[in-house]
Amino acid sequence: MSTGWIVFFIILAALVAAFVVIYFLGKKAEKKQAEQREQIEANKQTVSMLVIDKKKLRLKESGLPQAVIDQTPKMLRWSKMPIVKAKVGPQIVSLVCDDKIFDSVPVKREIRAQVSGIYIVGFKGLRGAKTDTAPKKKSRFRAWVSKMQEKAGARQLK
Repeated sequence: MSTGWIVFFIILAALVAAFVVIYFLGKKAEKKQAEQREQIEANKQTVSMLVIDKKKLRLKESGLPQAVIDQTPKMLRWSKMPIVKAKVGPQIVSLVCDDKIFDSVPVKREIRAQVSGIYIVGFKGLRGAKTDTAPKKKSRFRAWVSKMQEKAGARQLK
C-alpha cells in the first residue's frame, strides 16, 4: 500500500471518530437541556410587570446581579442576551427573556409574564390589550426579486 492510502485511511478514521464523539456529546446536551426545561416549567410563576426597556446586551452591561454573571459559563459572557428591564411591584429589575418571545414583548406596556427566577418564559397582555407583534419583514432577496419583477412588468407595458 502506498503512503497516500495510509494517510487517507488515518484521516478517514479520525473523521469517523470525531463524528461519533460529536453525536454522543449532542445526545448528552439534549438530555441536559430537557431536564433544564422541566425545571423551568416546574418553577414558573405568573407576575404582572411594566416593561420599561428591552435590548440585546452582553452580560456585563445587562445590570444582572454579579452572582448571576459569575455563574454563567465563560463562553456565554461574550455573547449578547435578550434583557428586559421591568418594574415588578415597587422594584425595577433586569430579567433575561426567552429568544422566541423577545421580539413580541411590548415596550412601555403592562404584561402578565410567566417568570422562572430571572428568566421570562412567556407573557400575555394585561387588561385585554392585544400585544403588538412586529410584522414580518420580507427578506432582502425577496424584496429585490419583487422589485425586479415590477421593473420587468413596467418594461413590458411600454
